[in-house]
Amino acid sequence: MENQYAPIVKTFFDAPTWTFTHVVYEKPGVHCAVIDSVLNYDPKSGRTSTHSADEVIKFIQEQSLKVEWILETHAHADHLTAGSYIKEHLGGKLAIGKHIQEVQAVFKNIFHLEDAFQANGSQFDHLIEANEELPLGKLKIQSLLVPGHTPACMAYVIGDTIFVGDTMFMPDVGTARCDFPGGDAHVLYQSVKKILSFPNETKLYMCHDYPPNERKIAYMTTVGEERQHNIHIHDGVLEQDFVAMRTARDSTLEMPVLILPAVQVNIRAGEFPPKEANGVSYLKIPLNSLG
Repeated sequence: MENQYAPIVKTFFDAPTWTFTHVVYEKPGVHCAVIDSVLNYDPKSGRTSTHSADEVIKFIQEQSLKVEWILETHAHADHLTAGSYIKEHLGGKLAIGKHIQEVQAVFKNIFHLEDAFQANGSQFDHLIEANEELPLGKLKIQSLLVPGHTPACMAYVIGDTIFVGDTMFMPDVGTARCDFPGGDAHVLYQSVKKILSFPNETKLYMCHDYPPNERKIAYMTTVGEERQHNIHIHDGVLEQDFVAMRTARDSTLEMPVLILPAVQVNIRAGEFPPKEANGVSYLKIPLNSLG
């Protein structure tokens, strides 16, 4: 997609979940998009807080930006989204890939959610189609469907920049796991190749970083760097070899610490489950259902 306006990107890091939230805009005083926000959650107490999202909100207000889009790259398993909280305070449209419906259907069954929960994506303001173009002032957002980690994974192309979600990581970390419901290593290989078909100078912004060898946290690389140095899928790696590596590696990984609370909240676009008769919302822990 040709786009003469290169975006400004302000990135925030949530250390407990190793998550990056990106605010994308053309200049101060215009529209912006928020990509992959974080609601803080303490798994020991079940308490939520908003200090990570409040940092983002403060920046947006200081720059006199107007939130146009609150985008999710997918329904994360490693952190809770603050999408609904940011919308409540700043407005904007909550959006996610259309295939969230498949993810909702799977997890409605796993969590045995209430009958009123509809697995049709209606919790979001907009369901994004593959190759859809979303307006952002003079910028444009083009969606890339990049399943494999989950069926609903989206990357977002804005000017010379792609926000890749969990599809891939910094070159020395590799690629996303594919053992969640609906994941597929063959499909992930093709999705990563789609991203790496962009020009070498294209900037890639990560959603997470898990740095090895005491490397400092990093959130941006390029297509060229990934093609040369990604430890899982650099140029020359064949699909069958990638799938064998990914399958073997995934079999050794533990479930993310926050997968059970995160997925329940994230498939609801950041809302909590309906309060029960005592005025309290509850999350479920299905026994012997995952992993």
